[in-house]
Amino acid sequence: MKQSISMISLVVPDYDRGLDFYVGTLGFDLIEDTQLTPEKRWVLVAPPGSSETRVLLAKAASPDQEQAIGNQAGGRVFLFLQTDDFDRDYDQMTHAGVTFLETPRDEAYGKVVVFQDPFGNKLDLLEFKSI
Repeated sequence: MKQSISMISLVVPDYDRGLDFYVGTLGFDLIEDTQLTPEKRWVLVAPPGSSETRVLLAKAASPDQEQAIGNQAGGRVFLFLQTDDFDRDYDQMTHAGVTFLETPRDEAYGKVVVFQDPFGNKLDLLEFKSI
């Protein structure tokens, strides 16, 4: 049997603001943007070159969902953006105005830095060491 996580839902205050950051600032690919109802869209994005997991940008539709914006992981890192060239991507993200919460650091597993989207979600940019 083979299974995989195909999508992760990320609650955002507004579809277009989510697209502005994930596609406009981070350079993710827009996979799909389909209007489902006057209030709801199916918006899928993915990092460049990614062929498996997608991020579904889901507009908050209730007060409970609005409270979850920026805190879907309880203050911990929510998403891990793996790269094949940490320095290249860190430089691009810095120039694009991404908010970093620390300076890059070397860990036993590789190079990593925590950054934040405009909604408060924490993400790791990381490059694993070759074994």
